[in-house]
Amino acid sequence: MHRRTAISVSAALLLAAPLLSACSGETRPGTAAVVGGERITTSALQAQVNDVRAAQNRTGQGSAELIASTPNLERQKLDAMLQSRIIDKMADTAGIEATDKDVEEARKALVAEEGGTKQFEAKLLQGGAMAPDQADRFLRNRVLLAKLTAKYGNGKLEEPARAAVKALHIEVNPRYGAWDDQQIRLGAGETPWIVQRSRAEGAPVDPMAAAQR
Repeated sequence: MHRRTAISVSAALLLAAPLLSACSGETRPGTAAVVGGERITTSALQAQVNDVRAAQNRTGQGSAELIASTPNLERQKLDAMLQSRIIDKMADTAGIEATDKDVEEARKALVAEEGGTKQFEAKLLQGGAMAPDQADRFLRNRVLLAKLTAKYGNGKLEEPARAAVKALHIEVNPRYGAWDDQQIRLGAGETPWIVQRSRAEGAPVDPMAAAQR
């Protein structure tokens, strides 16, 4: 089937200022970011990074190339974690949810499209630096983005995304980059937050295009 859609999610960050910095102005130890008043700890971030590095190392001869292609993996994974928080906020505001059944159906569709689970997981790892156990969050984002697009229209997610970012009061530990409120992304990122192309109702999403870079 010809793929008529690609919703590409790359990077987005959110935080609430008071929790990230101590009174001295120094970054609070152990905090990578704060989103809507909730901390994303450096240990939680490092766990995701470690999962990806382990998955890359398991690829065998291609592991060195994969690792070399993700020199800023900490920033990339933090972007992904924050991106998910933005999508959750957008969905909550819109009264939209992704059920377990929705996620499972999305998984089956993409696995079938890629020719099997191993191929699907390999594409996420290569194209989006996502370990196999991070696929569920990726799929949940896909489902929510598809439902949000159905509600607001193709190419109409920027406004609700900006509203979500504003409500979440974004801040990020300078160690990982600078938050760009205009671009809705981590300042060192290379791609915009959301790129959409017209999508047929119910058409599968290309995981390569959808993977955060």
